[in-house]
Amino acid sequence: MPEPNVSLHTTSLTRHVGIVVLPGFSLLAQACATEPLAVANRLEGRSLYRLTTLATVVGPVASASHQVLMPQASLGEVDDPLDLLLVCAPGPLSGSVPLPLIDWLRRLAGAGVPLGGVGGGTEVLARAGVLDGYRATLPWQRFDAFSEAFPRVRLSRQLFEIDRGRLTCGGGTAAMDMMMTLVGSQHGPRLAERISEHFVLERIRMGDEPQLVPLRSRLGHAPENLAEAVALMEANVEEPLSTHELAEHLGISRRQLERLFKKYLQAVPSRYYLDLRLQRARRLLRESDCPAGEIALQTGFSSAAHFSTAYRNHFGITPREERLR
Repeated sequence: MPEPNVSLHTTSLTRHVGIVVLPGFSLLAQACATEPLAVANRLEGRSLYRLTTLATVVGPVASASHQVLMPQASLGEVDDPLDLLLVCAPGPLSGSVPLPLIDWLRRLAGAGVPLGGVGGGTEVLARAGVLDGYRATLPWQRFDAFSEAFPRVRLSRQLFEIDRGRLTCGGGTAAMDMMMTLVGSQHGPRLAERISEHFVLERIRMGDEPQLVPLRSRLGHAPENLAEAVALMEANVEEPLSTHELAEHLGISRRQLERLFKKYLQAVPSRYYLDLRLQRARRLLRESDCPAGEIALQTGFSSAAHFSTAYRNHFGITPREERLR
């Protein structure tokens, strides 16, 4: 099978992008996936992307908010070859995926056409078998069910994934970051930055950033002591508490606290705390102009050198290299 390349840099080609919408899709996610492409056309003053909205049957398609979108064509009426097909669907999916869509996705995959899933669209692609062996993500609420149903898909918990010819995201505004990243890879980072500025965004979030899952959802049915311990960690990043101090705050022994972390989070408290602080530091490096030395102090490191070493060991690059990215 030819390997599709969604990041080929070119300035002369008009790419034909199809967007399949299924009943109950998110209007927000659909707009976040398509508007960056339309804005790219306006900013460049030429047609970089041609958008065609599609449906499995002829007629209007109702979104989750009961607003209606009128597709331009049905699956069998696409006049020109596609350079990318996105599937926007509700999550979780209600009922089965129409067989004509499953068959079409498989044919497109066999022809090397890049495929993308927005919201429940990731599950549609997985049901068609076109995500097997690929990294993919979807809204965090579906992580556990998806990993159980589709073990051949390399599930990621990141904001979005672009793996060879497959694009998937956590839904909502993550679709905008994914598509701006795609535009940047195809037409240069400056155009992506201009699109971000058009939408009054501070920056384009990167695909390796984890989805922000609420604490209670992350811990599920874990004991209250564990939730309180993590909350204490999140509230004390600049001056980290020791494991002994955390246990004292909670009124339990250090050994009990360590057992809770190992059972529910598969980590010792100190390692979890370090990861939390480094994730905070990465956001500050990407989102602020603070010097690395200040960020080191804000995230509980005694020196810039200690911070740099811990950061490199965790992420594989130094804070300076992170900022340059």
